Amino acid sequence: MTQIDPILGAMDSASSGMSAQSLRLRLATENLSNADTPGYQRKLATFRAEAGGVELGRVFLDKKEGTSLYDPAHPLADENGVVMMSNVNMLIEMADARQAGRGYDANLQVFAQARRLYDGLLGILKR
Repeated sequence: MTQIDPILGAMDSASSGMSAQSLRLRLATENLSNADTPGYQRKLATFRAEAGGVELGRVFLDKKEGTSLYDPAHPLADENGVVMMSNVNMLIEMADARQAGRGYDANLQVFAQARRLYDGLLGILKR
């Protein structure tokens, strides 16, 4: 049974990596969909590498100030006619989303390979 443990460990590790990349992708899409929302703050997440995988940290707001837009007719404009827009940079979010998607795919390939190894091992044991 100890021969199976490294295979299951690889599957666990890949699974935690897929969860982490899924969270990154979800946050990037939330940020992109709210890029034009006045006052919206970009969401970020922390991760920590653990033995056998990735531990999800906390989700927090980016404290960087958003862009100012002069629009006295806007309902959220201050007394000077300035509206504080979001701090989302669409290029950064698109790059983060693409990187998260590729990271997810890489972990999925590791998981699939480990599953094929596990299935092969079970086939050998059934003989």
